[in-house]
Amino acid sequence: MNDLDTFSALLAPEGQSLLAELRDHDPADELAAATRLRREHPAPLVSAALGQARLRQRAVAKFGADARLMYFTPNGVEQSTRATVAAHRAARLAALGVRTLADLCCGIGGDAIALARAGIRVLAVDRDPLACAAVRANAEALGLAELIEVRCADVTEVDTAGYDAVFVDPARRSKARGARIFDPEAYAPPLSWAVEAARKAPVAALKIAPGVPHDALPEDAETEWISDGGDVKEAVVWFGTAVDGAPGPTPGGRRATLLPAGDSLLGAGLPDPEPGPVGDWLYEPDGAVIRAHLVADVARQIGGRLIDPTIAYLTADRLVETPYATAYAITDVLPFHVKRLKALLREREVGIAVIKKRGSAVEPEELRKKLKLGGGRKSCTIFLTRVGGAPSMLLGHPAADAP
Repeated sequence: MNDLDTFSALLAPEGQSLLAELRDHDPADELAAATRLRREHPAPLVSAALGQARLRQRAVAKFGADARLMYFTPNGVEQSTRATVAAHRAARLAALGVRTLADLCCGIGGDAIALARAGIRVLAVDRDPLACAAVRANAEALGLAELIEVRCADVTEVDTAGYDAVFVDPARRSKARGARIFDPEAYAPPLSWAVEAARKAPVAALKIAPGVPHDALPEDAETEWISDGGDVKEAVVWFGTAVDGAPGPTPGGRRATLLPAGDSLLGAGLPDPEPGPVGDWLYEPDGAVIRAHLVADVARQIGGRLIDPTIAYLTADRLVETPYATAYAITDVLPFHVKRLKALLREREVGIAVIKKRGSAVEPEELRKKLKLGGGRKSCTIFLTRVGGAPSMLLGHPAADAP
């Protein structure tokens, strides 16, 4: 039985019964469960059902409650878009006037689901028959089958004329080793092909790795870096214009969007701020802000400066609220010295330390071992970084904890 046959068997009544029985399956009991279930069901089907149960549990982090109803492949769980990010993109496409869209390299359909829920009719295309079967099953399971058409084909051979928009999510992992691919021209399909396909559509969005070099980005498109809960998830290259008066992508623009709140910062092309002495407050920009090279824009918001020309920490003399950076009240700015730090923390009865680093060769966990913190209940945030080129340690606490 091949993978597609096994997957089809999961959709049949016996497979559905097995999946229902394994809905609250504990992976620690997998051997006992497999032995018990194989007494009444074919071994390949039991293995497939157990595998799907494991994938569903892994997928909860990305898809929430929907994961219990959905169908996954191992690559699909790893490479699919987080539901919150897909919903943000779908909402932006809908706001641009998109009503029909070709989703190229659709995988197991994470984006297609979000697009359909936004009221957009989707042509979901992938060359992997198993991924296409998963998309169909997911559309059916979530009540979206009428809005999602699935086509198993090479995306480079699909005619997208007549669609309002194109979304391309090229494969960014090696088939042989599963390793991440950092060269955009090694994507499958290459970024250059995706860009040309995008330019032919009224509106287009291309999902790429957030670490893409800025010089690889097309200047006639806006690039948006998206973080969710503080973790940078992806970058999206946007082409086209809006309809009905809605603002469209800004050619050459760089944007940082922070989920779940949805705050979005479009860069103004500012030069890097000048470095200066550490003030009363330290600001740690969100990762999407850093990737989008918008630290200068946040510095202007808060009236801040860099602590070092090469470090993405900002400092200011007063507290200014911004969603684009986390603020910390700074109590000490000292040259890096382990013994001095250890003595200072002991003197202050600090038992809980949050250690952050940027521009330092010191590993936080190694430092933690050397500090040998006692049982004190007081906490402290320690920044290992450079100030004016010198290795330094900054001590403080989040602004939310400030007196």
